[in-house]
Amino acid sequence: MRDALHFLRNGKPVRVSDFDPDTTLLDYLRLRERKTGTKEGCNEGDCGACTVAVGRVVDGRLRYEPVNACIQLLGQIDGADVITVDDLAEGEVLHPVQQAMVDEHGSQCGFCTPGIVMSLFTLWHSGRAMDRADVNEFLSGNLCRCTGYRPIADAAIRAGRAKRNDALAKRFAETQKQITKLRNGEDLLVGDENRFFAAPASVPSLAALCAAHPDATILAGSTDVGLWITKQLRDLPKIIHVGRARGFGDIRKSATKLVIGAGATYAEAFDALSAIDPDLRTVLLRLGSRQVRASGTVGGNIANGSPIGDMPPMLIALGASLELNHGGKTRTLKLEDFFIDYGKQDRQPGELVAKIILPLPKAREHFRAYKISKRFDQDISAVMFALNATLSGTRIASARLACGGMAATPKRARHSEAALAGLDLGDEAGWQKAVAALEKDYAPISDMRASADYRMQTVKNLLVKALTELAGEVAGGAAALRVSGSRSGANGEARP
Repeated sequence: MRDALHFLRNGKPVRVSDFDPDTTLLDYLRLRERKTGTKEGCNEGDCGACTVAVGRVVDGRLRYEPVNACIQLLGQIDGADVITVDDLAEGEVLHPVQQAMVDEHGSQCGFCTPGIVMSLFTLWHSGRAMDRADVNEFLSGNLCRCTGYRPIADAAIRAGRAKRNDALAKRFAETQKQITKLRNGEDLLVGDENRFFAAPASVPSLAALCAAHPDATILAGSTDVGLWITKQLRDLPKIIHVGRARGFGDIRKSATKLVIGAGATYAEAFDALSAIDPDLRTVLLRLGSRQVRASGTVGGNIANGSPIGDMPPMLIALGASLELNHGGKTRTLKLEDFFIDYGKQDRQPGELVAKIILPLPKAREHFRAYKISKRFDQDISAVMFALNATLSGTRIASARLACGGMAATPKRARHSEAALAGLDLGDEAGWQKAVAALEKDYAPISDMRASADYRMQTVKNLLVKALTELAGEVAGGAAALRVSGSRSGANGEARP
């Protein structure tokens, strides 16, 4: 076990042993390094002004992702390379992304500009075409009140025409070697028994440490825990990070199921989940921003038990189960049974959500998922709707319907499911019985995102929408009936 962080800063080795467990990466950069180009804006991972590039070796290749430094904890960057806006220019020569922002007048007040530059920097190094669809996706987590996005997007496209031979490109191979060496299999614990940041290197070490310290905060992507620190001002004396445990984020697919390690980020699980159904992909593109998906984990979204999390309703509708690990002893339960009440899950102190086990849909299963939110990009759902219907000809043999935002937990609509079972898709009077049954399943509340009446009417309308689409699909007219909220180019459908 070692007692210091080892990481790279713009390709140069750094060792840090004296930091508080809940120190954010942003505070380290601004207060200790005095690198103030990275800005503090919302301090909750929403505005993107604090975006930095974090590089890790994934599947044998060095990859850089944009990360919100305001809610990323310093300890999470062990074994990574961190690049900030202060690092891009070479002497008096601006980076091509920076120069393009100047040439296209992509900045006014400039507060958001460093984060925008870093998001575009990661896109520039991704090898993607940098067309407008790519640019829109990478900018979805960066707010700009002054300039408007057209000149920023123009700058990105202009930068995309430049040769990718900056300082990072020149040291890319060497940086990959250095990061690979940092992954030495040692457990990390900085602090003492009463106050520490720990990041075990193996699943057995992780499970044992969590069981030994049931009062510790289990940290995955910090997209939620980070706000406990920056917004709720909570003191977290013991933090156990799951991100270094080898194998904890593994993704495995067989002929019948997909198993996602709870430590897998949304970015890592994106392709496997998207392959299940286009609706899953559409929702994932709207689940947070690029920065959030680079850090946030599928398991963390489940473990925190939010009633408005986007993933649980979809996974419940698809029949997912969980594997939990307590000190090496595992148990399995259905995902819908994990959520007991608001803020309460079937998880013992020190027990880990370890795996999500998702049966792959069969040929007769038809999936629909819709996210309703005030903003299109990076917004919390007012309502999340997911339906998985098994069809026999034009008849619904069975259905699993789950919603978020409608109760204290993500919840199945069992009365409506019963009304749907055996229903012919041509029987629109039968649809209304299933729609009416939703009032027996849910008693939503009013809050800042939506009123109870709005939520109920919306879920009813979404069920009608799903049934209309399924009826059209059976009749061979699905393409004409699909109403998509995806970006143009994201999955072949136009954004309304």
